Amino acid sequence: MDTTVLINWGLIGIGAALALSATGSALGMGAAGMAAVGAWKKCYLQNKPAPFLLVAFVGAPLTQTIYGYLLMNSLLTKAASMDPAKILGIGVLGGIAIGASALFQGRAAAASSDALAETGKGFGQYIMVIGLIETVALFVMVFLLGVN
Repeated sequence: MDTTVLINWGLIGIGAALALSATGSALGMGAAGMAAVGAWKKCYLQNKPAPFLLVAFVGAPLTQTIYGYLLMNSLLTKAASMDPAKILGIGVLGGIAIGASALFQGRAAAASSDALAETGKGFGQYIMVIGLIETVALFVMVFLLGVN
């Protein structure tokens, strides 16, 4: 196969690391954001204070975009010495895994927003669950940064 074509496939993997991670972040933040707005609405209708802490839930999936960016930069620096097919695989699969973490983190944040607004309790437990889901993205990034 022509080397130019293989290099282009590797470049797709480099871009995919960030693009797929950011897509997961956007979807996760969208889910959490819609739930936070709904939770605030419920609070306003019941004349209860609307907890500002829900913003932390909405913003949680954003960090996966940073992990995708770090993975992308790592792949970019290794591009000259690494097989382009390997770069493609790492970028696409790593981006999907990091993005999935962000998506499900956002869904957990959505449930957390509803629960916190309704009860006013449990922020520590909810943020722990969100943090555990984040750990998946961290593991993926760290383990893939070590691939040569």
